[in-house]
Amino acid sequence: MRKWWPLVAVCAGTFMLLVDVTIVNVALPDMARQLHTTFSDLQWVIDLYALTLGALVLTVGSIADRIGRRKVYLAGLVLFAASSLTCGIAPNVSVLIAARGVQGLGGAAMFATTMALISSSYQGRDRGIAFGAWGAVNGAAAAAGPIVGGLLTTNFGWRWIFLVNLPVSVVAVALTLRVVTESKDPHPKRVDLPGMVTFTVAAAALTYALIRGAWSSAETIALIAVTVVALVAFVAVERKRRDPMLDLALLRNRSFSALLATGALLSASAWAAMSYQSLWFQSVLGLSPIKAGLVVLPCALTAFIASAAVGRVMHRVQPRVLVGSGMFIIAIGALAQAVIRTGSSWPVVIPGLVVVGIGAGLAMAPLSSTAMALVPWQRAGMAGGALSAFRQLGFALGIAVLGELFRSGLQHTAGPNLAGALSGGQARSVLAVNPALGPVVHRAFADGLDLAYVVAAAFAVLAGILVFALVRTPPAHEAATAPAPHAEESAQVGA
Repeated sequence: MRKWWPLVAVCAGTFMLLVDVTIVNVALPDMARQLHTTFSDLQWVIDLYALTLGALVLTVGSIADRIGRRKVYLAGLVLFAASSLTCGIAPNVSVLIAARGVQGLGGAAMFATTMALISSSYQGRDRGIAFGAWGAVNGAAAAAGPIVGGLLTTNFGWRWIFLVNLPVSVVAVALTLRVVTESKDPHPKRVDLPGMVTFTVAAAALTYALIRGAWSSAETIALIAVTVVALVAFVAVERKRRDPMLDLALLRNRSFSALLATGALLSASAWAAMSYQSLWFQSVLGLSPIKAGLVVLPCALTAFIASAAVGRVMHRVQPRVLVGSGMFIIAIGALAQAVIRTGSSWPVVIPGLVVVGIGAGLAMAPLSSTAMALVPWQRAGMAGGALSAFRQLGFALGIAVLGELFRSGLQHTAGPNLAGALSGGQARSVLAVNPALGPVVHRAFADGLDLAYVVAAAFAVLAGILVFALVRTPPAHEAATAPAPHAEESAQVGA
């Protein structure tokens, strides 16, 4: 059992940072009331965390290769705990928003290093089991946020959605110090400051543009322009440097590039539409936040079970078979949720949620494990950061694209004025004023959600095609991320 304690330490941090992406959603009304601010102002409590996490995860992963992945993970845990405490005692909305930004930095430090720490801690069949468990935690965290947030907010108050992180952080720090082995590049290069700045600007501008939407507005167009200019500058900088933050040679490996794209498409196809589905559950069907969270629990459970099971066979089955099949199963699950009609209620989407969970559970662990195996072990932090960045950006992209499709479906049926109220979560208020609009409201949500899920299925199909067409795992892929001898990498346990 002792050999699995490093996995427990890594998974504790992973679960916390991913739950905190969605745990805040259900508490926003209580926050707005107690902090005497508006709901729209508090959107930054969600957005700044996602923005910081997506923008900095690759940068932090590159730094971790140089100074030590365990060290960076510990720093992320401590920063995450301190910022969670600040969020929990925040006297006003400005402090809360700033603390969430810092919390995103701590989350980026953890997210960028977890895969590298697993790769350096386990080999062979144990590595497959470890990545399976890690994938199971990812799947559980995706749906646990609203449930945990609803329970804590209802019974203890919104501040506890942040304060609950403190005991988990303390346990994770203690375990990491005691059982996790340090690993880093034995020949570290200079910090690539120009690369870090240009990529961070590009990722932040793109993430904010995706969150903001309003594609015809001058501000969003300007953000897209900044993204393009910063990306061009980033590529130019990285091509000339001897010690780049992201070795562009990795992207010439078509298998690695295909897996990065698949990571983004997995987040977009499996999880992004749940935000709009939750709007249907709560504002149209009248479910409480806790009940709405419980409806999607089967997705989390099946993802957990499938990912844990696949970890036991990963070393015997070609990864592209697992990942590609998982993406096609996600497509089937998404289409199985595009069945909402005027008289439908929440049970109609349960089969699709279960199937999506199975597909995500099949794909997540082998996707991450294979991406790490395709790069030299000295670049483990860089690879983990790149995959994490693509996953975050894919989720933001999915929210933006599926959100636009959802709103267009609403507008097609309900018209622009009514669609604006419905997409803002005001369906109950609309029906209270004019109950005769009930059939229109139900039909509008059915049209919007069905369209969003059809496109989510298309994302998953595209990812499956990419995997089967481009991913080729070398026979000795397990050795690709094997750590160097302990003396060479200055490995130490509990130091």
